[in-house]
Amino acid sequence: MCIAAWAWHCHPTHRLLLLFNRDEYHSRPTQPAQWWAAGEEAKEILGGRDELGGGTWMGCTRDGKLAFLTNVREPSSLIGAKTRGQLPVRFLQGSLCPLEYATEIAKEADQYNGFNLILADVNSGTMVYISNRPGGDPVIQTVAPGLHVLSNAAINSPWPKAMRLGQSFKRYLTIHDDAEASLKQMVEELMMDTARPDRSMVPDTGDDPEWEYKLSSIFIDTAKEQAKTMVFSISVATIILFGNKLYPFFFLISGTIWNTKHGGTSSEIGR
Repeated sequence: MCIAAWAWHCHPTHRLLLLFNRDEYHSRPTQPAQWWAAGEEAKEILGGRDELGGGTWMGCTRDGKLAFLTNVREPSSLIGAKTRGQLPVRFLQGSLCPLEYATEIAKEADQYNGFNLILADVNSGTMVYISNRPGGDPVIQTVAPGLHVLSNAAINSPWPKAMRLGQSFKRYLTIHDDAEASLKQMVEELMMDTARPDRSMVPDTGDDPEWEYKLSSIFIDTAKEQAKTMVFSISVATIILFGNKLYPFFFLISGTIWNTKHGGTSSEIGR
């Protein structure tokens, strides 16, 4: 599932301010955010890691590269598809710029299930979006400065929860334009929102309408309902900030513990 909202080169303090919710089955093994590398001589990535596929949904590097990924909601999946979690990893550990990498990925895009991928080089001020849906030639476009939202359809699509998050994010930044607002408060107000739209507004992805309705909030928690066969809910809420020199990495796990990581150090704050 997943949903992201970000301010790109339009914030008074940060070149990039990114909010990201990752939603996943609790049974899927995942490592928390830390520095790691997919090989002995590979470049280190700061981000969580999917233990099944070995990839990540989002990560950044010390030299200012960032990538994050969402899937595309669709009723069927490709048998034998490549794991989408490797798409961010290959970019972060490689030497290609965002547009070069997106062009390379486009050549093999039909080998993956539906994905949306954001690639950024904060130092060069370049951000690119690529998606292999709705089919045919992949969509590749430069992301302009401004506020953007990405869920499980195309970037800035008018899905109810994407529109709700985009509006809340814009309003929050307008009120807290001094850039000193509490990041914890930002997550709690924007990314922990459990409101669902009217059922008539829920997008038709071809999946079970009741299941789709349960996934229609910004913060997803079906734990009490035991939806489908496994408990499913938000697993990590993240904030990434790229300022002038330092990029902190903030993340929240299971709504109980805050960690702050930057430059290889970390600290914990009780919630």
